[in-house]
Amino acid sequence: MAQAPNVPEVAGGRVGTAELARDLSPWGMFLSTDPLVKAVLIGLALASVVTWTVWLAKTLELVVARRRVRADLRTLTSAQRLADAVERLAATQSPAGQFLAAAVSEFQLSEKSADRDGIKERIASRLERIEAAGGRRIMRGTSVLATIGATAPFVGLFGTVWGIMNSFIGISKEHTTNLAVVAPGIAEALLATAFGLAAAIPAVVIYNMFARSISGYRALLGDASAAVLRLVSRDLDRQMAGPAPAARQPTSLSAAE
Repeated sequence: MAQAPNVPEVAGGRVGTAELARDLSPWGMFLSTDPLVKAVLIGLALASVVTWTVWLAKTLELVVARRRVRADLRTLTSAQRLADAVERLAATQSPAGQFLAAAVSEFQLSEKSADRDGIKERIASRLERIEAAGGRRIMRGTSVLATIGATAPFVGLFGTVWGIMNSFIGISKEHTTNLAVVAPGIAEALLATAFGLAAAIPAVVIYNMFARSISGYRALLGDASAAVLRLVSRDLDRQMAGPAPAARQPTSLSAAE
């Protein structure tokens, strides 16, 4: 006569081994978690996708922007007069082109002014605002990385606390502290903490990387602004020294644009 298979007993009753078996793979734990914990996991997964999307888009933007400013800086450095730089960069939409357009505009507005220092101060003020706007523009999108890096661990911790609470409630209902019954629920709860760290750590690292790259880009903008100011100063010195050729006077640079 065949013997009945061994069946584990739980709380005085018998249940099949298939009912106790739990899929403890990440996907299996996700499917069996509480709906609130599942929502937390989905939110953290979306945050991770946003982090890597921002990383790709902002990396390409910074590479292109730094390359353009370096090329414009070489052009500004090689120019002898403001008109020379305008002729080469007037058609571009780069920050250097904006610097030159602002300098030319202020020259035209100050055409009848004899105050060299006043002209230079007004041009420097315009360039400073353009430089600040360029820095703000390149920073767009990075604040979301700081937000994810700061909040994702706490969101994951919330999911873990909620999951462990549910596990303890299940333990009280089952009237057992058998590790085989308790462990799966706790493992599912801890999955939320793992997701939170997986979303937060790359966000913090990428944000710090962008902070350094953007500081370098702002330094390049500062160099380009200083190069334009040097050209302005040279043209003003030439005007004070004597009349310059008509085609080279800063006040007639609108034709070069």
